Amino acid sequence: MKLLTKEIKEKAQKQFVKESDMEQMVVAKYFGGNWTWYLMNMDEDEDYCWGIVDGFAVEMGSWLMSDLKKVKFKPFNLPVERDLYFKPMKASEVWEQLNNGKHV
Repeated sequence: MKLLTKEIKEKAQKQFVKESDMEQMVVAKYFGGNWTWYLMNMDEDEDYCWGIVDGFAVEMGSWLMSDLKKVKFKPFNLPVERDLYFKPMKASEVWEQLNNGKHV
């Protein structure tokens, strides 16, 4: 499965220069193991990503797309996948729902 489509890349790169994180749209959702990554923006090099990460805690931070592509979750070596049914939504809504224990 392709983690990064042309449409997702364009939307994420367009938001890279925005100032307020919480006003940005989450444009894609990735999951693997007990972790979920919500992509908000990315640099023009297509590797540096910024968004909300739900792992040990709900945090805002960066990750490398190249790392997501390499990760395999044990015991079956499952890769990170993109949620094909995720509809873009405001980061503030994702943040609030996750911090209230709701599934996004």
